[in-house]
Amino acid sequence: MRITGVETFLVPPRWLFCRVQTDEGVAGWGEPVVEGRAEVVRAAVHVLAEYLLGRDPLRVEDHWQVMSKGGFYRGGPVLSSALAGLDQALWDIAGKVHDAPVHVLLGGPVRSRVRMYAWVGGDEPAELADGIAARVEAGFTAVKMNAAGRTSPIPTAAEVAGIVDRVALARELLGPHRDVAVDFHGRFTAAGARRVLPLIAPFHPLFAEEPVLPDRPHVLREVVGASGVPIATGERLYSRWDFRPVLEAGVAVVQPDLSHAGGISETRRIASLAEVWDAQLAPHCPLGPLALAASLQVAFATPNFLIQEHSIGIHYDQGDDLLGYVLDPEVFRFTDGHAARPTGPGLGVEIDEAAVRRADQRGHAWRNPVWRHEDGAFAEW
Repeated sequence: MRITGVETFLVPPRWLFCRVQTDEGVAGWGEPVVEGRAEVVRAAVHVLAEYLLGRDPLRVEDHWQVMSKGGFYRGGPVLSSALAGLDQALWDIAGKVHDAPVHVLLGGPVRSRVRMYAWVGGDEPAELADGIAARVEAGFTAVKMNAAGRTSPIPTAAEVAGIVDRVALARELLGPHRDVAVDFHGRFTAAGARRVLPLIAPFHPLFAEEPVLPDRPHVLREVVGASGVPIATGERLYSRWDFRPVLEAGVAVVQPDLSHAGGISETRRIASLAEVWDAQLAPHCPLGPLALAASLQVAFATPNFLIQEHSIGIHYDQGDDLLGYVLDPEVFRFTDGHAARPTGPGLGVEIDEAAVRRADQRGHAWRNPVWRHEDGAFAEW
C-alpha cells in the first residue's frame, strides 16, 4: 500500500480537514488546524505531504519522526498542527486496514465510557444560568465556564467580585454532585491568579484552566501553590518537551489538543509523561468531528484520562456544527454526560465527503477577536 495523495479542505466555521488517499482505496481523515491561522496550516500540510507521497501509510511512527524532526526548524503551532492532522489520518488508515478502532491498536480500552463536559459561556450571570440549565437538562455532569471576559492583568475589586459571584452561581445551580471547570484563558498575571484562586476554592472547581499564559512555567509553581484548586494547562503547548516544565511546576491536569500537539502519537506520549507527575489528561477540543473522534480514541486507551471537551453547541460555531460533516451523528450522542466506546474502524467516524467538499467551496477566514483595555492597550482574548 502506498500514499497517492493528500487533500485539504477549509471547512466552516473555522476548521481545516485533510484526507490521505492510498492506492488500495483506503483513505484516512484528520484535522490539522490552528484556529485563526487555518490557511497557514494548510500550506504546511502540503509541504509535509511531499514526504508522504509514495510511502507506506502503516509506518505511522516512522513518518511521525521524520515529519516532526526532518526539518532543521521544528515545532511550533503551525508545523505541529499540520503534523497532528496527518498523524490522525495515518492512524485512521491503520485502523481501517486492520478493521479495528484506533484505541484497540493503542492497547485496548481501559474504560467503558468517557465523561464529557460542555461549554456554558460565563461572561454574564443570565447567560451562565441559561447555559447550565440547558447542559444539565441534556444530561451533562460537568461544564466549563469563562472566569471572566476582558479583565485587568491584576483584577480590580469589582472584577474579582464578579468572578467569584459567577463561580458561586455555577456551584449553586450544579449542586454538589456535578462539576464546574473555570477557564482563565491566560488573561491574568501570576499576581492576579494568586488573588482570585483562593476565593473560588470554596466552590470546588474541577480545575482552573490557564490562569497564566503557558509560556511562563517559571511563575506557574507559585500559582499552583496559591490554593488547593487543581491547575490545568496545555492547549497552547505542542510537545512532551513543552509539557515537562509545567508538570514540574505541579499542574494537576494537562490539556494537549490532538489537532495541535502532534496528533494521536504525541498526545499518547504526553499522557504517559503526565502520569509520572500524577497528573490527569483532559484533551482540549473546541474543534470539529475529526479532532473529537481522535480525542475519544486516546481517552479510551489512556489510564490517567480525566474528562473530554467537545464543541457541539459551542458559541464559536453558530451556523456550522460538527454533526453536519458526519454520516452518522449517533457516534457523538452522549448519554448521561458520557460518550460510548466507538466500535467503527480507525477514528470511528464516517465523514460526509460530499458535505466537506461543498463546505470547502465556501471556505472561511475565521479570526479570533482582538481585545483592548480601557486605556487602549492590547488585552488577552
